[in-house]
Amino acid sequence: MDFSFPKKTKLKSKKLFDCLFTEGKTIKAHNIKLFYLQTELPAAVQFQVGVTVPKKNFRSAVKRNRIKRLLKEGYRLNKHTVFNNSESSFAFLFLYLGKEVPDYQATVNSIKEILQKFLKQTNDE
Repeated sequence: MDFSFPKKTKLKSKKLFDCLFTEGKTIKAHNIKLFYLQTELPAAVQFQVGVTVPKKNFRSAVKRNRIKRLLKEGYRLNKHTVFNNSESSFAFLFLYLGKEVPDYQATVNSIKEILQKFLKQTNDE
């Protein structure tokens, strides 16, 4: 299993970010919301992922960056569930909605739950 999070899988396109918020579908689990959109991505990549934490809730950049690291880590460890069960290419954006810095285990469990909901929702469509 590949647990890496290479540069090419990071969501950086401003157009794609805007499309995720306008056209994307959402799934929520605990304090994390997933925006996803089926789209064409570069040939070598099946998923592109971004994480964001609102500055309104966390004024300290240190706290925002810590939460982003936790979200990325949760995705990185659980992405195999989506990779093995999806043929299409998607753009993901994880948005943290909570007011306190979460602990590691809660974040990983929330990401796992969101990815399972995502698979269920995309298989139903």
